[in-house]
Amino acid sequence: MPSAPRTALRICPLCEATCGLTLTLDGTTVTGARGDREDVFSRGFICPKGAAFGGVDGDPDRLRTPLVRRDGQLCEASWEEAYEAIAAVVPGLVREHGAQSVGVVLGNPNVHTMAGALYPPLLLKALGTRNLFTASTLDQMPKHVSSGLLFGDPFAIPVPDLDRTDFLLLLGANPVESNGSLCTAPDFPGRLKALRARSGTLVVVDPRRTRTARLADRHLAPRPGSDALLLAALAHTLLAEKLADPGPLTDLLDGDLRELAEALARFTPEEVAPACDLPAREIRALARQLAAAPTAAVYGRMGSCTVEYGTLASWLVDVLNILTGNLDRPGGALFPLSATAPAPRAAGPGKGFALGRWSSRVSGHPEAKGELPLAALAEEIDTPGEGRIRAVIAIAANPVLSAPDGRRLDAALAGLDFMVSVDPYLNETSRHAHVVLPPPPPSQSAHFDFAFNGFAVRNQVRFSPAAVPLDEDRLDECEIQARLVLAVSGMHGAAAPAAVDDLAIRAGLAKAVADPGSPLHGADPDRLAGLLAGTSAPERRLDMMLRLGPYGDRFGFGTSPAHEAAADGGLGLERLLAHPHGIDLGPLRPRLPGVLKTRSGRIELLPEPIAAELPRLHAALAERPAALVLVGRRHLRSNNSWLHNVPALTGGSNRCTLQVHPLDAARLGLVDGKAARISADGGSLEVPVEITDSVRTGVVSLPHGWGHDRPGTRLSAASAQPGANVNQLLDGSRLDPLSGTAVLNGFPVEVELVPLP
Repeated sequence: MPSAPRTALRICPLCEATCGLTLTLDGTTVTGARGDREDVFSRGFICPKGAAFGGVDGDPDRLRTPLVRRDGQLCEASWEEAYEAIAAVVPGLVREHGAQSVGVVLGNPNVHTMAGALYPPLLLKALGTRNLFTASTLDQMPKHVSSGLLFGDPFAIPVPDLDRTDFLLLLGANPVESNGSLCTAPDFPGRLKALRARSGTLVVVDPRRTRTARLADRHLAPRPGSDALLLAALAHTLLAEKLADPGPLTDLLDGDLRELAEALARFTPEEVAPACDLPAREIRALARQLAAAPTAAVYGRMGSCTVEYGTLASWLVDVLNILTGNLDRPGGALFPLSATAPAPRAAGPGKGFALGRWSSRVSGHPEAKGELPLAALAEEIDTPGEGRIRAVIAIAANPVLSAPDGRRLDAALAGLDFMVSVDPYLNETSRHAHVVLPPPPPSQSAHFDFAFNGFAVRNQVRFSPAAVPLDEDRLDECEIQARLVLAVSGMHGAAAPAAVDDLAIRAGLAKAVADPGSPLHGADPDRLAGLLAGTSAPERRLDMMLRLGPYGDRFGFGTSPAHEAAADGGLGLERLLAHPHGIDLGPLRPRLPGVLKTRSGRIELLPEPIAAELPRLHAALAERPAALVLVGRRHLRSNNSWLHNVPALTGGSNRCTLQVHPLDAARLGLVDGKAARISADGGSLEVPVEITDSVRTGVVSLPHGWGHDRPGTRLSAASAQPGANVNQLLDGSRLDPLSGTAVLNGFPVEVELVPLP
């Protein structure tokens, strides 16, 4: 008898919106997905990615068993063989060549899994390496750096209060198609429409007329890469016209407005207008409109981060929120409070944030937030000398496609002494591994959003147990990474995977009971550990974090500051399991000054590294703009390179084409649908042309994450429609110097028609 269909709840792991899904299951097969109408956060919203959950989950190209390289070939192996291979090489390599001979690469999907949040820090500690490279330096690192400099905490990132603001200024963001970034908001399109419906104002700054721009009251299309100049001119106007009013923030500012006004004095609208290719009167009008709004929020993302002055642009976004009195204010930009965040600390001076505590070996790139630029990974591998990276551990990462100069990195990875890849696919990067450890499909994994709840537009907490039992021949992804920690530290076979979690639990509880300011001070950590709930070691860790967190029950030792929001006696895992659609913890609330961890205990309005960069930004005004520059674009049915193997998410508008304005196409002799050759620092590509007036003149657009044409992969759907890898146009030399983030937008290119053979 076939089993009757059933349903199960699952938080979607396919983008930052974290929507609640209701899965339809036939046995262990996901046959459908719809939005969970009772989800406390998403309220039934679903996008095409979530609707295709079954296709992602059941992709026949997903690896089922580990692969181990034998005689140059990757062969199927047992889990024991895979970990023995790692244990036989990595500890000895570290002993012989030092901890820095191993590099760790973390890809974007890590923040979409429990394992990706819980185990990489333990892996790095076990290895002792400082050679950490992540997708952050291809995306969001400028925002982490600017927040670290302003607030003392790189994770203190304010998000726009979408549901209450009267005025929203979006720069370089297309949330209607990306679903949001560093701003976790299910149904972002609906929230923007609701803003308009309540007579609010939406202004979008983007060189493309995106689907988001089409919703806007005003759409400004400046020259790409000029975001920092535009924002500086807006801030200058607020200060020069006496429109700045930080309100209650004034007493929290370290540095007065006169100092800031002097630093921005030369960035007048008239001065920056030619570089931005916007009329000065429009810049002034926007500044006045921003100042006059009852509440307002400024929000910038990829297009303003992945440019040469990305950190300055990210800093200026918050400067505008500060100058208008909208930082930490309902309807403005507020700091979320995640249920697993550390309990709020008492206001006062903190340790602060430092850049450049160490540098990369070859080019001397300074670290930011403990990371080195991913664009520097290839040279750290292929440049001889002491300290060369000889082994790489890549977790959910495909930098051959996502980082600049993939050809060089491709060759560098092929020359490694050893490589481990934790990945469900044999893709452009993992094909170089000596050991591949494949995690199970998402339906077989429990889920909690450690990262994205910290950027959510409403405080809430949700947990999804595994919807489908784990197949007998698979390991849970948490166990995969726990065993990896043991293998690289020389403990393979000497301890159970749960020992890794037990150490983390003991450390967390020991810290809590040693803190004189904690209600648990002096308690017995072993007794507390015995009270933890959960059917697995990772669940016990989650329970500890919830109970020690800002809404936690503190094991019955007193109440937390946000205790009342959790209702029914505070949070813990058992309480969360009793609410399968999640627990609403209320709207975002003002949190300053408790958020601040700067050495001054105040908002450091004009940090020295920022002040030192402003003259370089001003010097850019004298540079002659390139005739043609490139920007990327996002597709609603895609997420970087990792969903191109799902047929339901390919085709239609999800195509790898070079968008060109009709006037530029006519000038260059390009023909719609025919191939063009596009060239830049790193080489050239041939790609079909799409002539459209949705992109402004002087700008062409090519999407990110394509280029699935390398041999040795097992991506049948993706390789059938490979597209072109836009990052191959870059050689990795263009970086934002403060954050080490690759310049992926606004770089000069040349385009010509490919003649017929």
